[in-house]
Amino acid sequence: MNNNDLIRVENLRKYFSIKMGFMKYHYVQAVEDANFSIKKGETLGLVGESGCGKTTLGRTILRLHEPTSGKIFYDGEDITNVRMLPYRRKMQIIFQDPFASLDPRMTVGETIGEAIDIHKLADSRKDRSDRIHKLLTQVGLNSEHANRYPHEFSGGQQQRIGIARALAVQPEFIVCDEPVSALDVSIQSQIVNMLEDMQQEMGLTYLFIAHDISVVKHISNRIGVMYLGNVVELAESNELYNNPLHPYTKTLMSAVPVPDPKISR
Repeated sequence: MNNNDLIRVENLRKYFSIKMGFMKYHYVQAVEDANFSIKKGETLGLVGESGCGKTTLGRTILRLHEPTSGKIFYDGEDITNVRMLPYRRKMQIIFQDPFASLDPRMTVGETIGEAIDIHKLADSRKDRSDRIHKLLTQVGLNSEHANRYPHEFSGGQQQRIGIARALAVQPEFIVCDEPVSALDVSIQSQIVNMLEDMQQEMGLTYLFIAHDISVVKHISNRIGVMYLGNVVELAESNELYNNPLHPYTKTLMSAVPVPDPKISR
């Protein structure tokens, strides 16, 4: 293993069982033999159509889904079967649907503060409050927003709250699970630029999952393409964009809208 690798997966598989009757089960292949690594400070983009296994792969790396087989390494340590609480601080996720991932009965301050409390990161109530206000400011919100509820915010603001919650435990690795797919195009660019700025400031490592390859190209150092649970192509961002090799990657590229198709051709 390269010493510069933060995440590495080897032959990772995830199957889901579906009960078909008495003592009968059918297994759905979500992820099949995934092999790749993510370097420290890098953004690895992961693209593919809906249902191809992108989100399942990201959640399995975090052990939110237990892998069927294969191995997961974090900074050289095998975490496939270990107790995950010590790693929850280091590994976080930004969910696709910001509203569904926020508890409607908790204020923004309570939502962000919950992670701080679980990992005992604050020395006092004032320290806890200061941390929450600083996180809100970091993601472009105001400290007064700490006393409001999720339904009082727009979709873009809700996603910023989700990002603040992920950052609350000072992680090293974040799975960005289609963090902009539910947002307007103008808001998408704001969120992507903010994630890039935070990566520079905090030395974060991202697995950026999306189905829009043009968004992924903007933020990613390397891009992996998933098709039917398999990572079929993995290359540097510009190389994959300019010289796709796999037929499915070429199909994805051809579906990217361009301002003037005649000039493009």
